[in-house]
Amino acid sequence: MPAKKDNIEDMSEAVDKAKSSSIIEIKSDIPLQEHAQGLVEQIKNFFQLDSLIQLFVGIILIAIAYIITTIGKKYIKKLLKGEEEDEQTFSKTTEVWLSRLVRVLFPAIMTILLLFSYQTAKWLNLPSDLLKILTNLSVAAFVVRFVSTFVHSKVVAKWVAGIVWTIAALHIVGWWDMISELLDSIRFGMGENKLSLLMIIKGAFYFIVFLWVAKILANSAEKKIKNIDELTPSLRVLFSKLLKIALIVTAFMFGLNAIGVDLTSFAIFGGAIGVGLGFGLQKVVSNFISGIILLLDRSIKPGDVIAVGSSFGWVNTLGARYVSIIQRDGKEHLIPNELLITEKVENWSFSNNDVRLHIDIGVSYNSDIPKALELCLEAALEEPRVNQFPKPVVRVTGFGDSSVNMQIRGWINDPVNGVGNIKSDILLKVWDKFRDNGIEIPYPQRDLHIKSLDSNIIEKIKNDVKAELSKELKS
Repeated sequence: MPAKKDNIEDMSEAVDKAKSSSIIEIKSDIPLQEHAQGLVEQIKNFFQLDSLIQLFVGIILIAIAYIITTIGKKYIKKLLKGEEEDEQTFSKTTEVWLSRLVRVLFPAIMTILLLFSYQTAKWLNLPSDLLKILTNLSVAAFVVRFVSTFVHSKVVAKWVAGIVWTIAALHIVGWWDMISELLDSIRFGMGENKLSLLMIIKGAFYFIVFLWVAKILANSAEKKIKNIDELTPSLRVLFSKLLKIALIVTAFMFGLNAIGVDLTSFAIFGGAIGVGLGFGLQKVVSNFISGIILLLDRSIKPGDVIAVGSSFGWVNTLGARYVSIIQRDGKEHLIPNELLITEKVENWSFSNNDVRLHIDIGVSYNSDIPKALELCLEAALEEPRVNQFPKPVVRVTGFGDSSVNMQIRGWINDPVNGVGNIKSDILLKVWDKFRDNGIEIPYPQRDLHIKSLDSNIIEKIKNDVKAELSKELKS
């Protein structure tokens, strides 16, 4: 006997291990069977004559409610469009409430008719159990439909209304406990840690609700951040993105906690992932942090004219990993954010947009130098992009081998529109003025001094010159 008892215990342990190691497990409980028997009884009662009569009355009332709703919707739409004889002008608030009335008109009329029939049957001592259920379902449909009118997205409103009304209907007919136990008896997973189907459905519901609330809060906060004038556009975008990410992560954590997942189990796992990401994504993280620093200290912002190494142009966008710089030739350079933090950067519009131009010009030694200075100053003053205050000046910078060197100095406040083009415009004006006033821009000149030369060579040169002159005279 003891041996048989030990065998039975071993077999039971083996069965328990097999159950715990299975992927899908269905638990059979006695309350579930009792609910099933009650469901069968309800179905039997449903086919009785009293229930069928109540069902027929309910169908007739629903049809009447549908007809009245169709007529009422047409009338309300005409009022909104102002097509009635007594044309009225409604305020925005009134139009919103009338549009909500259109959406709840059918369940409202259906609830009134069913409630009236239920009270009448109860007053006449007639069977009214099914009418009571239909009335409660109608009231639930009206409340859910009315609340869903406050949701802006019609798709989301339909899904939310359908789910909430289904849950309410299961409670009303008394099937909620049975469905819950049935879903809870179906489990998925390996070993002892298994998730029931009910827990999975609840988890999905919690995730949807929390993410929806997080989205609403993020959109509301983003609108408020955009109205803060003290923040630059780049900082507004940064704070909005960070807040949205934080709310989504928080909603995800709340969803895991709602379905019973222990968040402390993610500590070691998250630490290991953090170490791996720290080594594998070192440059990416460095560029991301550098981008945040650039946004916070506002040293570089969209529209600035900057020079980084051989790249020169204006800043187009500030990304999480790089800064986009567009050059004058249309080429777009993507500069990693880390370089803008560690390397030397020329920002022509950091504190202000004022940039000083230096334009070098040379004139001949035989020219009227004061007149040349005056003409250069006129050319600078005639350029509309050159600031009149401080006034541009022209200075003599030195005496070169072939020319007297001068420099035009002036200020502009729109470097984003280009620097090379304004220099070209001023030089063209200087060229025209020099040509009209006889100011010469010399070629490079060199003086050649010959210390000694053979007399035969000198005689040959003279003869060649005489021969060339005689040919020109004869021609």
